[in-house]
Amino acid sequence: METTVKERKNAVAWFEIPVKKLKRAKKFYQRILDIEMADMDMGDELKMSMFPTAEMGVSGALCEHKEFYKPSKKGALIYLNANPDLQSALDEVKDAGGEIFQPKTKITDEYGFMAIIEDTEGNRVALHSEH
Repeated sequence: METTVKERKNAVAWFEIPVKKLKRAKKFYQRILDIEMADMDMGDELKMSMFPTAEMGVSGALCEHKEFYKPSKKGALIYLNANPDLQSALDEVKDAGGEIFQPKTKITDEYGFMAIIEDTEGNRVALHSEH
């Protein structure tokens, strides 16, 4: 039996970051990433705010629901796009209520830079940029 490898444009299709207080988390991410997020009313006590992306780009959302979403420093590590230079985002983290776990660190010339932070909700999240 021959195995066929399927290539996909992106390895990730969607992500959700669990939050305790959507309004606080949205304020944090909008400030550090200098973005505008769009709220979605999903009903059934589920609140979401979506990260902006180009048409057909991979995106995700902050998600609040007291039973289904629990912020954590454990588990999968999501890398958020902080282009052009993640240092701008890191400069806002502490004043916005977060913590820096790992400062801006070069991965390689080809892959750019990364850092790891804790958001206002207690999630461990990575930032990535080309410079």
